[in-house]
Amino acid sequence: MTDRRLQGKVALVAGAGSSAPGWSIGKACCVTLARQGATVVALDYHLSAAEDAAHAVAEAGGQALPVQADVSDPQAMQAAVDVAMARCGRIDVLQANAGIGKVGGPEDIELAEWDRIQQVNVNSLLIATRLAAPIMRRQGGGAIVAVSSVAGLRYVGYPHLAYSVSKAAVIHFARMAAQQYAPDSIRVNTVVPGLIDTPRVAANVARMFDADDLDAARAARDRQVPMRRMGTPWEVANAVAFLASDEASYITGTELVVDGGLTGKYA
Repeated sequence: MTDRRLQGKVALVAGAGSSAPGWSIGKACCVTLARQGATVVALDYHLSAAEDAAHAVAEAGGQALPVQADVSDPQAMQAAVDVAMARCGRIDVLQANAGIGKVGGPEDIELAEWDRIQQVNVNSLLIATRLAAPIMRRQGGGAIVAVSSVAGLRYVGYPHLAYSVSKAAVIHFARMAAQQYAPDSIRVNTVVPGLIDTPRVAANVARMFDADDLDAARAARDRQVPMRRMGTPWEVANAVAFLASDEASYITGTELVVDGGLTGKYA
């Protein structure tokens, strides 16, 4: 991996925190982007989570600005972008990472829950893009990297309807936005993680596998993957950093799947 590939750039990471102690994808992305030279704006619904991500960046020798905002609230996001621009002067990378979900099929989810999942997972991408794209256009280009999920491509063993539909929408949003913004040198791509071992998974995986033993549930999840293990947040973050960098300067409107071969198994 080329050192300092993002030197001089500012990266806004939406969904930067972790839901519990440990490394989430968003938190790992903050540190990885900073290690590559970017100044990071760590944005999260919970200020404490944003501050935790910013602290992790500082410990890694980078610079980060913690910002609190609800990604589904246009006014809150406008205020957050205003703070980022006032403090950092530019936004070169938008990394849209925020996401929520609920296990269940059509008969298991309330309409209000469905709407909230779409607001956080899909509407937030529209809101952030509408704010970041004009800034990037004035600067002569930029990179938007959304995070989807293999659940947006395949059924992966349990019903997760609202989340899966929202993550499919993220992929198609990026494809469509990439076509519109290509003349402005704004690239839009999606990273598609597979089964990743994160604090959120630790909180939910046992219930998904009907197991009381978290280690046994993790092992069952590992067995689903052709590589026989879940991925790490760092492996997703490395893919994000690549797509955010100039090394991916001719890549737009596509998906980088980081899944240990899982989607090939279900093809």
